[in-house]
Amino acid sequence: MASRPGPLTEWPWQRLGNFKYVVMLPWVVPALNTMIKAARKGREGWEEVDMGYVIIFPALLLRMLHNQIWISISRFQTARSPHLIVDRSIDFEQVDRERNWDDQILFNGFFFYIGHALIPSAKDLPIWRSDGVMMTILLHMGPVEFLYYWFHRALHHHFLYSRYHSHHHASIVTEPITSVIHPFAEHIAYYILFSIPFLATIFSGTASIAAIVGYIVYIDFMNNMGHCNFELVPKWLFRVFPPLKYLMYTPSFHSLHHTQFRTNYSLFMPFYDYIYKTMDKTSDELYESSLQGKEEAPDVVHLTHPTTLQSIYHLRLGFASLASRPYSSKWYILIMWPMAGLSMVLAWFYGSSFTVERNKLKHLKMQTWAIPRYNFQYGLSWEKEAINNLIEKAILEADEKGVKVMSLGLLNQREELNKSGELYLQKHPKLKIRIVDGSSLVAAVVINSIPQGTDQVLLKGKLSKISGAITIALCQKDVKVAISRREEFEMLKICMPTNLASNLVLSNNYDSRVWLVGDGLHDEEQLKANKETHFIPFSQFPPKNLRKDCIYHSTPALIVPKEFENLHACENWLPRRVISAWRVAGMVHALEGWDTHECGRNMNDIDKVWDATLRHGFLPLNCLK
Repeated sequence: MASRPGPLTEWPWQRLGNFKYVVMLPWVVPALNTMIKAARKGREGWEEVDMGYVIIFPALLLRMLHNQIWISISRFQTARSPHLIVDRSIDFEQVDRERNWDDQILFNGFFFYIGHALIPSAKDLPIWRSDGVMMTILLHMGPVEFLYYWFHRALHHHFLYSRYHSHHHASIVTEPITSVIHPFAEHIAYYILFSIPFLATIFSGTASIAAIVGYIVYIDFMNNMGHCNFELVPKWLFRVFPPLKYLMYTPSFHSLHHTQFRTNYSLFMPFYDYIYKTMDKTSDELYESSLQGKEEAPDVVHLTHPTTLQSIYHLRLGFASLASRPYSSKWYILIMWPMAGLSMVLAWFYGSSFTVERNKLKHLKMQTWAIPRYNFQYGLSWEKEAINNLIEKAILEADEKGVKVMSLGLLNQREELNKSGELYLQKHPKLKIRIVDGSSLVAAVVINSIPQGTDQVLLKGKLSKISGAITIALCQKDVKVAISRREEFEMLKICMPTNLASNLVLSNNYDSRVWLVGDGLHDEEQLKANKETHFIPFSQFPPKNLRKDCIYHSTPALIVPKEFENLHACENWLPRRVISAWRVAGMVHALEGWDTHECGRNMNDIDKVWDATLRHGFLPLNCLK
């Protein structure tokens, strides 16, 4: 929202939320009906159809796809590319502000459907007319670029800027879709401006479907490119055709407008900035430096993987609005399973991890890498070797780049897979990088999540390195730990110091008000719990929330400090600005400069790790009901 919102700031359908798409039904339904009737008649039916009319709806869908491809490419490149232009933080506020980027596409649909209905010469347009294409190009270079330049300068006058254009400039670090984030009144003005080539060719009888669709694609492409925040225009283009410097801007050229505000006002063609001397003097220098780039090795890498097939849409590289919210299965995501299935097939052939996210904390540079495998694949025996090879390759790549610490997230540290990371130390004993499985911090988070005054807990689920550490630590605090399965009780008793053995209890009593739960917790066991029982997981994945009368805590996680930069995506099911303890453990390890591995049987002192974590500004997460 602008600092002082003016009239027509809100879109007409803004209050409809996600139901806004229904406003297109009166136009889309007849168009689809026309297409169905034509398809039934075959070739003769299509010859009778006005292609300019039926193509409007598919064109709107293609515009959405085009924009989404740019968003994903941009986020992938800015997480890893050395050609980044503005190295600053994007936050959740910007993602929320830019969530409704498709409003302008709906408006575009109205614009064309109404134009087709009201203007007789807009009907039955030919596919191609050379004179109309040339007229569109010349009208854009002349009136459109000229009028936009002066309108844009007017928008930077304090009166209009505070009421409208400041909404767009709230995003100093731009993403492709920042280009269309404007108040409704601005879009009205832009569509009047861009209608000049459309109306001129239509009324002169030179319009064609190719010219109209091509012009829209050009506008979208240039808008997205100019706001993508990484330089991609090669230098040889300007060497081969020097005048191109005045006819096409670059991402770095427009980025200066978002950082300097009073320069580089042109739409897509910078020659008006050259004519009226508003070109930023550092434009060429920034272009050169951004194109040359600078490789920066992260200090810490967190190695994770997608969870369910639908989780790819919740990755930062997927749908920005979904990534900014905790993961949950939605019906409209489930219907896109063919794309998710295709991603799984591609993942099988992709032989390397990929960069998902880039963050900073104090002096620490961090990245999140993902293994292209899903949860269910980690349970397939014939995938074990391939997954281990992918993890090993990522570790060696990070080691070569000079990364100090790699934390293993989710199933990448599965004991059955690689002995919680110990396998890689055995194969490569001279690794400089430190591998961290986060077990000591996870144990600390679980222990400090137990309500004060608790004198007994029930341990349920599959035993692990973490559950063993938690049990010993609680027994040392004189808290009784009850185990219901004899085999697990005997296994823990062997590890327990003699003086603490009395605090480990074999019991089938489900009366404990605090349950510490791991993988393998059965539904029927949950149903035996008393009301208001606390379920505190020590596992990577949360248990099913079967009981509305019980309290379910989050999987081990912490709230990040305010200094934590560039966090605008939720980690799996966790809330905003909350990350898993496994991921935090790698950061704390690097911040403290610890020179040991924490994987396999190795664990750090729980109290020492907890104190260090709090000292660096991470905060405990309250339980989620």
